[in-house]
Amino acid sequence: MPTTRPTPSSEVAARRGQPHFRLRVGFVLIAMVLSVFAGRLVQLQGIDPKAYAEMAAAEGVDEMVLPAERGAILDRNGEPLAESADGLMVVADPALVNTDDEGREVDRAPEVAKFLSNKLDVDYFTILQRLRTESRFQYVARGVPAATATKVVDRAEELGFSGLSTWRDPVREYPADDVAANLVGFLGTPLADGTPQPLAGFERTFDELLSGTDGSARYSVAAGNKLPLGESTVVEAQDGEDLTLTIDRELQWYAQRVVRQTVQQSRGDSGLAVVMDSRTGEVLALADHPTFDANAPLASDEADLGSRAMSDVYEPGSVSKVLTMAGLLDAGKVTPRTRLTVPGSLARQDRTIGDWFPHDTIRLTLAGVLAKSSNIGTVLASDKFEDGQMRRYLAAFGLGSATGAGVRGESAGILPDPSLWTSQAQDRIAFGQSVSVNALQMAAAINTVANGGVRIDPSLVRGSATTDAGEQVGTDQATTTQVISAEAARKTALMMERVVDPEAGVAPGAQVPGYRVAGKTGTAQRVGEECRCYDGTFTVSFAGFAPADDPRFTVYVVVQNPRNGGGGGSVAGPAFAKITGYALRRYAVPPTGTPASDLPVEW
Repeated sequence: MPTTRPTPSSEVAARRGQPHFRLRVGFVLIAMVLSVFAGRLVQLQGIDPKAYAEMAAAEGVDEMVLPAERGAILDRNGEPLAESADGLMVVADPALVNTDDEGREVDRAPEVAKFLSNKLDVDYFTILQRLRTESRFQYVARGVPAATATKVVDRAEELGFSGLSTWRDPVREYPADDVAANLVGFLGTPLADGTPQPLAGFERTFDELLSGTDGSARYSVAAGNKLPLGESTVVEAQDGEDLTLTIDRELQWYAQRVVRQTVQQSRGDSGLAVVMDSRTGEVLALADHPTFDANAPLASDEADLGSRAMSDVYEPGSVSKVLTMAGLLDAGKVTPRTRLTVPGSLARQDRTIGDWFPHDTIRLTLAGVLAKSSNIGTVLASDKFEDGQMRRYLAAFGLGSATGAGVRGESAGILPDPSLWTSQAQDRIAFGQSVSVNALQMAAAINTVANGGVRIDPSLVRGSATTDAGEQVGTDQATTTQVISAEAARKTALMMERVVDPEAGVAPGAQVPGYRVAGKTGTAQRVGEECRCYDGTFTVSFAGFAPADDPRFTVYVVVQNPRNGGGGGSVAGPAFAKITGYALRRYAVPPTGTPASDLPVEW
């Protein structure tokens, strides 16, 4: 077996001078250096992560919310009624708050909590408790205006307070202040975890749509630091969706100002106005007074924070005569020229019915009964209904049923049950008493006449949206019902035109210069909350549409308890004219140029 003879040292020495020997040694040295780096890399990748994990287990995993941006509430033209603006949350790392500049643990929570409670209007004791926890992340305040939050944190640093910082957190703003606040609603103070509290209006009704889904960030911390190789998980926030209303912000603003002025001048308790697109049923304005500024809701009375137009019910008075006449015309019981002999008073089974104006026996056509707003004439005409027929018409017009437009707390009004429907009740209901409505409900009923006899559900939301009660609402959900014939609707409109005629009717102040107007006044006694009886106060109103022969807008104005002695024609009529005229000009609706109705009112 051959043997290997060791190379003599002399030979090795000789080879060191050769190039290939030097190259091989160089490779060895490089390999040694690389092995050192490789060993360090293995240590970092295979050994230190375990150490980091152990440190993280000891210190914990912090998690913070990444707030979703709340969807905007927009008017029909995309103008914001509620939107999210730049804001910040102020957060604290309790470990850093309670550590001095030399890294020693100290109790600085009381002085920091006092500073924060003064600057951010947060509860001292709540913040103190949070600053003394073992968590590395605690909320101090949510939804703080960016300038305020930055100023507070900067000032804290100047005072030597560590551990405070800011994160993005959108705040809610209402750029139109009180415009449509009765519908939009508002948010309350966020909960302890920063979750917004929708307290009223569409902010609450459509909270699931608007709020979106918050995201989160989780990461491992140790010794006050985020571990670069520890857990780090980010779930992005899903922003909320926008809600688009049928409301026209500019028209809503104007309607609110007119209603406020009307209530103040008449020394009334409250007032409202509804503006509908006659053809689509879309509500362009739904104004209440008093109302509130959505940016400062607590500055107003609680009673003013909702929509009286949807929640309050009242007896509509003579506006309801339009529905009585329309039903009679549709049933073929009368014509606008039907002759009625109207006495000064009418004795019925349980009481004597009178008119709002004193008179001897007069001879009026059906058009004249409406133009003069005669209770007696209306009752005599309603005697022509068959049993149950009048109630069926009123129910088809929408009385006794909520509109389902999506407003929380909407009242369905009161339409007496058939079992309670007596001849005495029918007498009163014919001229608008012993029946109750909400304002949007009544506006939709009058709009049925404007829309050729077709009732269309009123809408406040464009498209479709789901309420917190799981109901689908919006223009996509609106249904239509043929309540009366187109011919009956046309004849009713012609009769309504005589109401605003200065020579024939009771409400010339409701005229809109240059346009044909169809309308009806209303003055009804109010039932007092305490006595549950007619207490001497009144609801006055005016409802109508224009142009009368090609309706574009239906407008309804109501004032509760005016103290200036005025009625529907003198108080609500001029407000109707202002709002209707503004709407016609804003949407560039030209006059039809046709002559107004000249139906006879007497015979």
